[in-house]
Amino acid sequence: MRIDGSGAIVVGGASGLGEATVRRLHALGAAVLIADVNAERGESLASELGLEFVAADVRAEAQVQAAVEKAAQADGGLRIAVCCAGTGWAEKLAGSRGPHALVPFETIVSINLIGTFNVLRFAATAMIANEPALQAAPARTSAGDAGSEGYGPDGERGVCVNTASIAAYDGQVGQVAYSASKGGIVGMTLPAARDLARHGIRVNTIAPGLFDTPLMAALPEEARRSLGAGVPYPQRLGVPSEYAQLVCQIVENRMLNGETIRLDGALRMAPR
Repeated sequence: MRIDGSGAIVVGGASGLGEATVRRLHALGAAVLIADVNAERGESLASELGLEFVAADVRAEAQVQAAVEKAAQADGGLRIAVCCAGTGWAEKLAGSRGPHALVPFETIVSINLIGTFNVLRFAATAMIANEPALQAAPARTSAGDAGSEGYGPDGERGVCVNTASIAAYDGQVGQVAYSASKGGIVGMTLPAARDLARHGIRVNTIAPGLFDTPLMAALPEEARRSLGAGVPYPQRLGVPSEYAQLVCQIVENRMLNGETIRLDGALRMAPR
């Protein structure tokens, strides 16, 4: 999928990973709509970049649908949908204080998993209405490649990128709600891609490790350095622009579909 000239929506696009994605897609020529629950930050970013902002809580069906429908008004329709909306909660399953409270678990699953599903289902519906994108056939790169022979237009209509976390695989103590919500996103990636394959819509997920986001910025500097030093290589926190770079690489590579990609510097989280 070509980024230049494509309509895009970034949900959770007002800060952190989402903001970096908005900036990169915009710089590469996409018509980006920012959607976020934080209207102040979203409107500020939109004003800075000359883009549009829509306030949307991913749990609110009507708000998500309205945001996607607005993004679909771009020339050529909605082609790129990225969901970065999410939050966390720290609480053990059971202990001296009793069982894990139900409401926080429900809230985290509602925002992270059901919210992502909301964005995905409405974005996919909008993309189905698109005409297939104009595409060049893959070029011959070596004597052993098939080259362009046998390749026609792939009929691609859109690309959806979701955001999970390495906690989906390496959930730590106190992360049962967060890990469950992110594991659900990983689990629906392949079947979603298979559901949408006949429409020429790809679905992929990024599972970031430790990234220097506003949530991480709340920690003391010493704690942030210590966390970064635990990453095998590079020994630092990831920066949001690296997440945004991977989003764009996913968008542009038509063979990448139904996959969850860990973006973590080879980090495997310890229990604590």
